[in-house]
Amino acid sequence: MDARRPDSNRIQLHDAGPMRALAHPVRLRLLGLLRIDGPATVGMLAERTGEAAGSISYHVSTLARHGFVEQAPELARDRRERWWRSAHEVTSWQSAEFVDDPDRRAASDALRRTVLEAYHRELLGALDAEAGLEPEWVAASDSSDGAAHLTLEEFQELGAELAAVRERWWARGREPREGARPVRWITHVFPRADA
Repeated sequence: MDARRPDSNRIQLHDAGPMRALAHPVRLRLLGLLRIDGPATVGMLAERTGEAAGSISYHVSTLARHGFVEQAPELARDRRERWWRSAHEVTSWQSAEFVDDPDRRAASDALRRTVLEAYHRELLGALDAEAGLEPEWVAASDSSDGAAHLTLEEFQELGAELAAVRERWWARGREPREGARPVRWITHVFPRADA
């Protein structure tokens, strides 16, 4: 959802159709797998997700129709084998753009809810997986929150600083290397609803 990332390898959503397409939990997960793990076949994705191959094929086709994934024919060993890859590294949209458009606002809200539910499942999965990690990897993990009374300008500054930190580490850790593991960070900055 971060529109501040300067690279051109992104898809910026403006229409309700692609937002609704990505607001499906399986499609969101498939896109994430293709982005993090790299290209895969429908069979490989079915094995990783536990979903039926026919269902995966349908969801991948929907993602392709909206420009989120594309075929990777250079990886196929024969004409029958179809490999898929993410078409972009980043998907972003600006919810403020849709405030006066009920259809696009509803699609944006549905996608945001699906993303938040995916974050929740991922965080719970990470908690469950800690028992199998080395103690130093567990100690380096962090879950925290905070709150402050900020002006709009301070609130914007906080968001920009967090985005800069995310960008620095994203750029540094884009490629796998010796001793490195995939590490996730999830940040949210928002005005409290009851304030």
